[in-house]
Amino acid sequence: MNRYLAFLIAALTTAEMQAFQLAPRLVVNITIDQLRSDYMEAFSPLFTPNGFKKLIEEGKVYETASYPFTPVDLASAVATIATGTTPFYHGIISTNWLDRNTLRPSFCVADNQYGYAPNKLKTSTIGDEMKVSSRGASIVYGIAANPEAAILSAGHAANNAIWIDSRSNRWKNSAFYASPTDKWFNSISGKLARSKFDSSPNEALADMAITTIKAAAMGADEVTDLLNLTLSASNPTGKPVLNWQTEMESVYMQLDRTLGKLVNDIERQVGKERVLFVLTSTGRDEEGNEYSNYKVPTGTFYINRTSKLLNVYLSAIYGQGQYISAYHSNQIYLNHKIIEQKKLSLHDILNSCQELLIQNAGVADVYTLERLLADNGSLRNIRNGFNPTNSGDIIIEVAPGWKLYNEDTQESTNSSFAFIPFPVIFYGNGIKHENILTPITVDHIAPTIAKSIRIRAPNACSKSPLF
Repeated sequence: MNRYLAFLIAALTTAEMQAFQLAPRLVVNITIDQLRSDYMEAFSPLFTPNGFKKLIEEGKVYETASYPFTPVDLASAVATIATGTTPFYHGIISTNWLDRNTLRPSFCVADNQYGYAPNKLKTSTIGDEMKVSSRGASIVYGIAANPEAAILSAGHAANNAIWIDSRSNRWKNSAFYASPTDKWFNSISGKLARSKFDSSPNEALADMAITTIKAAAMGADEVTDLLNLTLSASNPTGKPVLNWQTEMESVYMQLDRTLGKLVNDIERQVGKERVLFVLTSTGRDEEGNEYSNYKVPTGTFYINRTSKLLNVYLSAIYGQGQYISAYHSNQIYLNHKIIEQKKLSLHDILNSCQELLIQNAGVADVYTLERLLADNGSLRNIRNGFNPTNSGDIIIEVAPGWKLYNEDTQESTNSSFAFIPFPVIFYGNGIKHENILTPITVDHIAPTIAKSIRIRAPNACSKSPLF
C-alpha cells in the first residue's frame, strides 16, 4: 500500500513538473496594424518558408477574428489586446479624444509629469498581471513605432516602453518606467539609422526587439517574460490604398521577411519550446473611397456644420444658449453647466438632439449617452467602444460610403461597415498545428496567454481562454 502511494505521488509530481516545464519562458505578442487575411492569401506565393508560412502551417490559427467594439483604431486595438477588455472598461476609446475639462484633444498616453505614460489606461494588462504574479521578477517591454502602441501594450508595471521619436530620429522610452536595469538602452538609444527606418521600419523595430531580448536576458530563467511588438502592414506613403495589388505587394513581402528573421533569431536564442508567439492585427483598414466615380451613393457629413445647426435647433426649443460644448471625430459634447443652470432635463435634450440628427443626410444612426448605458445587448459593439468618462454625449454613426469631415481641423475618415478578415495565430511552445474556423474576438488573447503561464487574467477581462 505504501509502495502504491509512493508511486502515485511520484507520478503526480512528474506530471506537475511536466506541466510546469511546458509554460513558456518568453511570450512574444505581435500586433500588426492593418494586417489582412485576404492580402496574406493573395501574396502567399511570394512568402519565404520562415515567415507567415511557418506561423500558419505550424501554429494554431484562428482564421476569423474581429474586435468586439467599434470604431477601432491603433490605440484602442492595442489596449484591448493587452487588457482583454473593451474601451468601455479600459478607457482608450481612440488615439485622441476630447478632454471635457479643457475642451481640447487629449492624447491617449499624454502625461503632464512624464511626457508619456499609461495613466489613462484604466485596467491592468497581461504584462501587469505577470509582474504582480512574479512579484516584479517578470521582464516586460513594449516596442512600437509610436508611443501609444508601445506604452499601451507594455502596461503600467513594465520595465519600459520603446518607440521611435520622429523629431529626433532616436529610440525613446518613458521616464515613467525608468529603472537602473535599462542602462543598456541608454547606450544604444542614439544608434538608429534613419535610412533603415525610412526604408523598412518593421525591420528596425524587429531588430530592437531582438536587441531587447538579448540585453535584458528575456526568457533566460524560469520566470516568464513578455515582449509586445507592434508592426505595420500599412501603405508606406501614409495615403489610403487605392490599388492593393500593386501598392501592398512589397509591404507584405518585406513584412514576411522581417517576421522570418524575428522568429528564427528568437527561437535560436530562447528555444522553440520555451517561447510562445502570438500574432494578430488591429483589424482596420485605410482604403480610399472612389464611390463618386462609380455612381455609388456617397457624400460628406460635416460634423462642424451639424453641431452648429444642432445648437441653433436647441436654442429655438429651450431658449438662447451654447448647448454644444465641442465636437470631436463623430462625437458631440453637450454643455452640462448650461443645462443645469436652465434646469432642463438632460433626457429631453438628448432626445431632441437625436430627433434632429437622425434626419441629416449621411447619418445611419444616433447613439446618446442614455441609450448606450441602458442598452441590454442589442448595441453591444457600439457600447463596448464607448466610455462614459471619455466619450461624447452623442455618437453619430455615419452611413457606409460617406466621409466624416471636420472643416476646423481638416480631419476626415471614410465610413465602412465591411468586415476586414484577419487571423489570430499561436505558434511555438509545443502548440500543435490546427486551423479553426469558429469566429473569435481578440479580447480572448489575454486570458489565453494568462492560462498558458498559469496566472490570472487582467482585472477587467471576462472572456475565457481559447484553449
